[in-house]
Amino acid sequence: MIKIPRTPRRRTTRSALPSAVTAVVAVAALSVAATPAANAASTLKSAAASKGKTFGAAVANYHLGESQYASTLDTEFSGVTPENEMKWDTTEPSRGSFNFGAADSIVAHAQSHGMKIRGHTLVWHNQLPGWVSGISSGSDLNNAMTNHIAQVAGHYRGKIWYWDVVNEAFNEDGSRRQSVFQQRIGNAYIENAFRAAHSADPNAKLCYNDYNTDGQNAKSNAIYAMVQDFKNRGVPIDCVGFQSHLGSNQVPGDYQANLQRFANLGVDVNITELDIAGSGQQQADDYAKVVRACVAVSRCTSITTWGVTDKYSWRSGSTPLLFDGNYAKKQAYYSVISAFGG
Repeated sequence: MIKIPRTPRRRTTRSALPSAVTAVVAVAALSVAATPAANAASTLKSAAASKGKTFGAAVANYHLGESQYASTLDTEFSGVTPENEMKWDTTEPSRGSFNFGAADSIVAHAQSHGMKIRGHTLVWHNQLPGWVSGISSGSDLNNAMTNHIAQVAGHYRGKIWYWDVVNEAFNEDGSRRQSVFQQRIGNAYIENAFRAAHSADPNAKLCYNDYNTDGQNAKSNAIYAMVQDFKNRGVPIDCVGFQSHLGSNQVPGDYQANLQRFANLGVDVNITELDIAGSGQQQADDYAKVVRACVAVSRCTSITTWGVTDKYSWRSGSTPLLFDGNYAKKQAYYSVISAFGG
C-alpha cells in the first residue's frame, strides 16, 4: 500500500409492513436468512468476545464529553487506545515535567467500563517536544528516553494491557528511519526502550507498532528479522502491531499469512489502527477480510479501529470507520459482526 500522508492523530427503521400476511411471510424469511452472527452478537465487542478477541477504538479525551460519542464507545467497544494523550509532547512537554491529566481521564473511563487499555506510544519520532530533538549527546538522549519510559509506563503500571513501546522505526525499504533516536543512539535504542518498559511495567505486554506492514514486504521483513533477533536474545517483546490504514480494495492477499508468520515467532499480533477508505459493499468486504484473518490466527488478540466515528477520523474525507458522522452503523459494521462468525 502506498503510504497515506500522516497527520498528528489528533438504519433507517423500516415502515410497518402492509398486511399481516406480508408480515408473516417476512418473519419466516428472516428466520431462514438470519445469520448466526445476528443471533449471537449484537455489538462489536460481543461479536469479538465470541472468538476470544477484544475490539477497541482509539479515543480522544476531549470527545468523551459528547454523549453520543461516549455511549457508542461504551456500548460497542471493549478496548481503548488514547489517540494523543500518552504521546511524548503531551506527557513530558519539558524535560522532567510530566502531565498525565488527559490520559488519566481516558484510563479512568476505560476502567469504569471494564475496557482493556492500550498504551500509545512511548517512543515515536513524531509529536516530540523540541527539547528532545535538541539533545546532541547519544548517552544523554538515551537517559532521557529511558527516564521518559520509566515515568510514563511506571505511572500506569498494572493498568495497561499492551504498550506500543516503539512506533514506526522503519522505512519502506526496510532500513531504519533516521529519527533523532536512530541518529544519536543507533540501533540499540529500540532494544533499550523495550528493556526500560519491561522494568517500568513488568506485567504489560510490550509491542512494536508500524504501518504498511500488512503483507510481506521489505518493511515487514525487516521488522520480522528484528523480532526474531529479540526473541533469540531474550529482549522482552511480546507483540507486533499492524496499523492497517488501508485504501479501498487494498487488503493484501497474504494478510493472514503475514500475521501468522509473526505469531509463529512467539508473539501476539494486534491490528492496532484499523481504518479502511471507502463505502458500501467494497468497504464491508475489506473489513470482513481483516476480521476473518484475525479470527484465523489464534495469537491475534485484538482489533482496534483508529477512531469511533467518521466525523472525527484523521481520514474523515475517505469515511473509513464503522460509524458514519451521525453515528449510524454502516454496512461494514454488520460485515464485521458477521465475519466474527457469531
